[in-house]
Amino acid sequence: MIQGTFGERGQLFFEIELITADNVNLPVDAMLDTGFTGFIAMNKQDLDGVDWTYIGRDELRTAQGESLFEIYSGKILLDEQEYEIPVFAGDEITEVLLGSEWLKILPLVVNYQAEILTLG
Repeated sequence: MIQGTFGERGQLFFEIELITADNVNLPVDAMLDTGFTGFIAMNKQDLDGVDWTYIGRDELRTAQGESLFEIYSGKILLDEQEYEIPVFAGDEITEVLLGSEWLKILPLVVNYQAEILTLG
């Protein structure tokens, strides 16, 4: 189970580690976005240092409408567990996003009043 933090506007943040092709772990803060139905989405520029394998393209619905995303096979470390997952990359993404697909395999506990935020 990993502890998260609350953003200024109530956003939910968790620290994860991106695992590069050279097996270097890069810690990043990722925001949970339940409107995104994949595992991870991030800006294309953030992929420069990880050197993940390109898989293809897919169209997804976002708050701004339909958008075309590049998909990469990425590795991350979350709650001391390594996952190999599809990562959606786009130009308009400003944060590393954790999508709702995680909620199918990991429990989420959120209590703003008690300041409790955990995933896993």
